[in-house]
Amino acid sequence: MRLILLPFLLLATSVRADFTSEQQQVPLEVLPTDATKAKVVLLAGTPSNKPGQHEYFAGCALLMDWLKSAPNVAPVMVAEGWPKNEAVLDGARCVVIFMDGGDKLSFLAPDRWARMKALAESGTGLVILHQAIDCPPDRAADFKNWFGAVFQSDIGCRGHWDVKFDSVPAHPINQGLSPFKLLKDGWLYNLHFADQGVTHLLTSPMPDSSRKNDAAKANAGRAETVAWAYDRPDGGRSFGFTGCDLHSNWAEANQRKLLLNGILWTSKLDVPEKGMDSQTTPEALAKNWDRKVFLKKPAKAVK
Repeated sequence: MRLILLPFLLLATSVRADFTSEQQQVPLEVLPTDATKAKVVLLAGTPSNKPGQHEYFAGCALLMDWLKSAPNVAPVMVAEGWPKNEAVLDGARCVVIFMDGGDKLSFLAPDRWARMKALAESGTGLVILHQAIDCPPDRAADFKNWFGAVFQSDIGCRGHWDVKFDSVPAHPINQGLSPFKLLKDGWLYNLHFADQGVTHLLTSPMPDSSRKNDAAKANAGRAETVAWAYDRPDGGRSFGFTGCDLHSNWAEANQRKLLLNGILWTSKLDVPEKGMDSQTTPEALAKNWDRKVFLKKPAKAVK
């Protein structure tokens, strides 16, 4: 009898760890003191994927810092997907959702779902990023009503590749943007869009090899929407962008401007004629990454 040790396998899921020392310095759930400013709540999801991808905490921390430069905005950051003090959501002009989607969404529990529905019905602006646009099928109708689009696997596709935006249609969210490209980001496309009220902001051809279902294959070569604005029937506004997987792409000024403009627009604030400017550095982009621990699966003995 002999033992054969199978190779070690890396697990693709990360284990939640405590906040890093850097992250502990980031103010969380701090309520604004100036009631004249528009409260923007940033919901950062829990750790996910590899280092440098799905850096929800670090991405929201950057957005918070940039929004502080807007004279009429009071950003409030929330970690781990949902506020410990739900009063943070009271009176929010806009809520930004940056987290894993599908069954991992942080607000699927009935009480949280009801709170999101109430926010939408009250006219709160909604911004949804990357995988958060994916939801369980039984929630898809609400998602489409809230965000103007929803990813479902019946027609939707996803993957990682370079994307180039050759044209920038006129819209307040696109003010100040010029054609640009993003390298090796993760994308979701071929979404279910609302019948009315949607403006397609950024489109690009996608690799035909990424079209994994019949509905997507039927539209081979078509430029696909990855950023959109939505004027909701309730009078509120929503904005979505399915990029933001790769943290290094925050170095692209057009991506930053797109997101900041989108937050201002959904908050029903004026977008500067040349868009909202922001600055960053390699050092700033390297801060506040999640502690992601990848475990090895123990060797299995086979007789």
